Amino acid sequence: VQLQASGGGLVQARGSLRLSCVASGRTIKDYTVGWFRQVPGKEREFVAAIRRSGSGGTTHYTDPAKGRFTISIDNAKNTVYLQMNSLKPDDTALHYCAADPPPAWCSGSYYYPMYEIWGQGTLVTVSS
Repeated sequence: VQLQASGGGLVQARGSLRLSCVASGRTIKDYTVGWFRQVPGKEREFVAAIRRSGSGGTTHYTDPAKGRFTISIDNAKNTVYLQMNSLKPDDTALHYCAADPPPAWCSGSYYYPMYEIWGQGTLVTVSS
């Protein structure tokens, strides 16, 4: 499967953006898909993930994302979304979607090297 991320942009604090991760080549619901973000000089960090349908499609979030961000899947469009509300300047980062960590969800599932497939980044900039 190949992934293509889009939807980033410039938004004011407290605004919203919806990121899209479109899959091609395979059915995205067969994969666990995560969103990560990275700022210069820091390690890529986990934001949210939705598990593959065979594992129940459950969702996972970092504490800063809970209550503000929602990850979802549109099977008809073969796309995973990350709806980001109440954005803060600290959310400014290059955002990536990724897929295919090991099947069993564990602490390692929050760690970017566990993901085999990556899309290109989409930049989110939140102004104060």
